[in-house]
Formats: sequence, C-alpha cells, structure tokens
Amino acid sequence: MTSRKGAGTKGSGRHDLTEFDLWLRESFAAHGPFTALVVLVKIGGLEVAPLASTFFNIIGDEIRWPQIVALFAGSGKQWDGAAFFPVLDSGGPLLNGEARSRLRALEARVKADRLVLNEGHFFDAWGRRLKIEEATAH
Repeated sequence: MTSRKGAGTKGSGRHDLTEFDLWLRESFAAHGPFTALVVLVKIGGLEVAPLASTFFNIIGDEIRWPQIVALFAGSGKQWDGAAFFPVLDSGGPLLNGEARSRLRALEARVKADRLVLNEGHFFDAWGRRLKIEEATAH
C-alpha cells in the first residue's frame, strides 16, 4: 500500500486542499455531475477488508474532504481508506436503482480481488491518494 505524505496543497490561499479535493474539482470540471460509488475499507498489515459501501450524486465541486469524512462517520465503521468510482449515465448521475445495481457488482469484484480498488480513486482517511500493491507473505 502506498500513500503520498504531505499531500495538502494550498487552495486559493485560504485553506489546504487534499488530493481528494483536487481530484473532485478536476473530475467535476471534466465531466459535470456524476454518481460516486464508494467502498470503505479497513487496512491492517497485508490485509485490506471491505467494510461498507454507498453511492451518492456529485452535483458540484464545493464539498471538501472533512465533509466526506463526516458523512462516512454515519456508517459507524472505523475505516482507513475509501475508493471512489465515478459513473455517468447519458452524461449525468445514475438513477438510484442503476446505482445500487452497479454498486452490488462492484462489491462482488472487490470481494474477489482487492486490486479492483485501484481502478477507482482510492484515498486514505486524510484524503491522500492510496494504491494497493500485491504483497506476498515471506
């Protein structure tokens, strides 16, 4: 697992932006509104375990990482990472039924292979980018 330290970037001179914040701004600017499928995970040793998943529609780029963390606190889970998978339908967010269906399919793929998390935008609890690397027990 890799994470970049010191990822905060000054944004408009007022506050630090996380790598998540920068990703969200860039994604919204490029694609407009979208649905984010999200998988929360626990990271320990050589294990990454899915804990919970959700989806929500991104309709602007104003939300920041601390607000996302507060949203995830509602899960009641102690999570270490969150993988975001942006999806669109006809140029906009998915309908709830389609989002649920795609989320269930994503959950099955992640359960079968944790490296699927790298196909999304994977962040640690501080909003820094993460990447899962294959590890072998010695």
